[in-house]
Amino acid sequence: MIRLDTQDAGFADAFAALVDARRESSDDVSRGVAAIIARVRAEGEEALVDLTRTLDRHDLNRTGWAIDPADCAAAYEALEPGLRAALDLAAARIRAYHERQKPADSDYRDDAGVRLGARWRPVDAAGLYVPGGRAAYPSSLLMNAIPARVAGVERLVMVTPTPDGQVNPLVLAAAHLVGITEIWRVGGAQAVAALAHGAGRIAPVDVVTGPGNAWVAEAKRQSYGVVGIDMVAGPSEIVVVADGANDPDWIAADLLSQAEHDTVTQSILFTDDAGFASRVADAVERQLSTLPTGAVARAAWDANGAIVVTTTLAEAMPLVDRLAPEHLQLAVDDPQALFDRVRHAGSVFLGRHTPEAIGDYVAGPNHVLPTGRRARFASGLSVLDFMKRTSFLGLDESALAELGPATVALAEAEGLPAHARSVALRLRLNR
Repeated sequence: MIRLDTQDAGFADAFAALVDARRESSDDVSRGVAAIIARVRAEGEEALVDLTRTLDRHDLNRTGWAIDPADCAAAYEALEPGLRAALDLAAARIRAYHERQKPADSDYRDDAGVRLGARWRPVDAAGLYVPGGRAAYPSSLLMNAIPARVAGVERLVMVTPTPDGQVNPLVLAAAHLVGITEIWRVGGAQAVAALAHGAGRIAPVDVVTGPGNAWVAEAKRQSYGVVGIDMVAGPSEIVVVADGANDPDWIAADLLSQAEHDTVTQSILFTDDAGFASRVADAVERQLSTLPTGAVARAAWDANGAIVVTTTLAEAMPLVDRLAPEHLQLAVDDPQALFDRVRHAGSVFLGRHTPEAIGDYVAGPNHVLPTGRRARFASGLSVLDFMKRTSFLGLDESALAELGPATVALAEAEGLPAHARSVALRLRLNR
């Protein structure tokens, strides 16, 4: 963990290094993924069988390619009642939030008499990648599947690795809750390749979403254009802006809530109270000693954690914008004043009693968010990621007469005579 102070002489260079730190996949991963995609395209199911046997240690032809929806229903019914209620609550709140994102069609006539508009339609099929093994997150399945359902996608295809043939019952329960019936026991870059290009019994889809490791993220990046993707997500990150009135144990827990994800995650605190900064650092150390995920969190905190002391919290906000964090907590009495200054963040958590973890599960907004400073130009997963907009226009003779001459002039200026002629003939112009 590094500690910076805006008053230090070397702060500008040290903070620039923090902003530019690279925590994402290497060129070796890129080459490896390219080879896997090429192999799946060439060999189809045979490649999936071999890669699954090697990486997940089971034979698809023996354990079975697909997971029976009846097994998902059984997993849901077998949940401890309190956990099932929590899953139901999360699903209901996620659905309610995303229902408000559904776009409206438009259809109008302008002053020239031209009919203009746009209509929204869902994609035909969406592929949802769900991690398996140690990183099995039913919450992520809900966050990906529910916006697709709200959008109206008819075919949802779930792929998930099942190491040693074992499936995570919570993931199956979540699949039942959102009504997914096509589930394949395939993971990794090869699963993304199968969704993008098709592989035997796995028919291709139009959009691929969902979290995964560096190989999955790189496979999505390389498949973009063949299919749509939600985003190229890198290691998770959290920035907390907090004053000295906070409980340091609360803020330490918030920072570690992301550090426990992976050794390459990033947790950063901005505060205007140097004493509070030290108390948070001490609290992190205490909590790391008892945290069951402490080994992972320790590695992430030591390598990528940071505490930045500023003269005021307002001074911190331009620095936060440079980081464009995935998650931003504003742990102050008046979070709106700081929120008004935020330009770049994936999701913002307002006030002392809004820990980021609430957003991961039951609050409603999507937790699939841009990382690696991509919040400068990208947004979190939404209903719109599963829809596309088709524009339309219609002209009658008088509208064409009004707009046509300008069209002809511009087409001729661009050296495109056939464009000009297609309009001029209708206007009976001598072209």
